Amino acid sequence: FPGSHAMDLVKPATLPTCFEATSIFLEAESFKEQGNAYYAKKDYNEAYNYYTKAIDACPNNASYYGNRAATLMMLGKFREALGDAQQSVRLDDTFVRGHVREGKCHLSLGNAMAASRCFQRVLELDRTNPQAQQELKNASAVLEYERIAEIDFEKRDFRKVVFCMDRALEFAPACHRFKILKAECLALLGRYPEAQSVASDILRMDSTNADALYVRGLCLYYEDCIEKAVQFFIQALRMAPDHEKACLACRNAKALKAKKEDGNKAFKEGNYKLAYELYTEALGIDPNNIKTNAKLYCNRGTVNSKLRKLEDAIDDCTKAIKLDDTYIKAYLRRAQCYMDTEQYEDAVRDYEKVYQTEKTKEHKQFLKNAQVELKKSKRKDYYKILGVNKNASEDEIKKAYRKRALMHHPDRHSGASAEIQKEEEKKFKEVGEAFTILSDPKKKARYDSGQDLEEDGMNMADFDANNIFKAFFGGPGGFSFEGK
Repeated sequence: FPGSHAMDLVKPATLPTCFEATSIFLEAESFKEQGNAYYAKKDYNEAYNYYTKAIDACPNNASYYGNRAATLMMLGKFREALGDAQQSVRLDDTFVRGHVREGKCHLSLGNAMAASRCFQRVLELDRTNPQAQQELKNASAVLEYERIAEIDFEKRDFRKVVFCMDRALEFAPACHRFKILKAECLALLGRYPEAQSVASDILRMDSTNADALYVRGLCLYYEDCIEKAVQFFIQALRMAPDHEKACLACRNAKALKAKKEDGNKAFKEGNYKLAYELYTEALGIDPNNIKTNAKLYCNRGTVNSKLRKLEDAIDDCTKAIKLDDTYIKAYLRRAQCYMDTEQYEDAVRDYEKVYQTEKTKEHKQFLKNAQVELKKSKRKDYYKILGVNKNASEDEIKKAYRKRALMHHPDRHSGASAEIQKEEEKKFKEVGEAFTILSDPKKKARYDSGQDLEEDGMNMADFDANNIFKAFFGGPGGFSFEGK
C-alpha cells in the first residue's frame, strides 16, 4: 500500500508521544517549582538557573519566562528581564503579570512612555489592578520630571535638574540616561567627585558608554586636567563619532590649553600687553570652566600688576576668588596689590584668609607686615605733613620743616578769622611733631617700623611746637613776622 510508505516517510521522528510530552511538562514544572523555592529563599541566581532549565524543557510556556523575568529584575538585570517579559506576553497576550513586569522593566530603564503602554494594557485586562494603577502614576511622574529637567537644563538651573533626576531615578534606577544627565549637571555645579562616581559606576557596567566617557572627561576638564580630559573626549568620540557634546568639549579643551600656554609664554618673555590679550581671549572660550578661568583671571591680574594697573589687577583677582574661593594664589596677588595701593585693611583681611588656610612662616610674615602697615596708616603721616618722601635726607627734612613751619606759624595768621587761626595752629603743631620725630634717627626708625612712640616716653599731647620753632630759628629775636 503506497500510502502507508509515504506516511512513514513524512512522519516526524522527533515529535514526542503524549506520554513523552507529559513527562517533559512535568520535568519543566519540577524545575519551575525548584526555581520558586530558591526565589522564596532570595537565592536568585539558583532560581534563574532552574527557570532556565524549565524554559529549555518547555520553551513555549509564558509563565516560565515571566518567572525568569522576575528573577532577573531582582538581580537588577532589567534589560535582560525586559526580553523575557516581552517573550512571555508574545506567547500569551493575556498574561497580566507579564505585562506588569514588562512595564516595570521599561520604567526601571527610563522608558516611561513604553511603560505606560504596558500598564494601560494591564488595565484593559484587569480594570481594577492596583499595581498597574500605581505604576501608571509613577510613569507619569517620571515623564513630568523629564519635562521639567529639560527646561531647567536650558535655563542652566543645574541644581533643579539634579533634583528632578534624583526623583526620576527613584522609579527608574537602571536608567543610564538619567544618571548621565545628573552627572553632567553635578560636573557643571563643580561637584566633581559625585559626578565622577556616577560616571564610573556606568563605565563598570558598560566600558564603551560614550556619555559616561564624556562626563569623566568633563570632570577632568573642569578640574583643569585638560590633557587627561582630551583623552576621554577622544575615547567618547571613538565610541560615538557624532557625540556633539564630546566634540565641542574636546575642541574647547584644546583651544583653552593652547591659548593659556601662549599667554604664559608671552608673560615669561615680558610681553605683558600680548599676554593680557591672550588671557582675555582664553577667558572667552568656555565660561563654564570655573577652575581654569579662575587661574586665567589671576594670571591676567598678575599682568595688570606688572603694567601698574593695580585696580584692574585687584578686580581680576576678585573675579578669580569669586570663581574659586580656595584659590590661595589669587588672595596673595590681591593682597599685594592692596599693599601697593595702601589699602591695608583689605590686605590684612586677605593675608588672614591665606594664613588660616596655609600656616606657613612666609604667610605669617606677610600678615605681620600688613598689620604693621595698617597700624602705621592709622597714625599721623609725618612724611606727608612735611611734604617729603620716606627716603628724604636730613637736609631735606630740615628744609621742609622750615618751609612748613613758616607757612603755618600762628603769627603769620594773626589777622585771620578765629577758625583759620585754630586750623593753622593745629598744622603748625603737627609740623613740629613731624620734625621732632623725623630729625631724630632713633625715633624715626621706631616710627618707620610701626612701633609705638609712647614707649620712648613721648607724649605728643604735651608737645610744644613753639619751643621747636625757637630752637630751630635761634631763639627769641631769631625770626619775626613783623612787617611781613
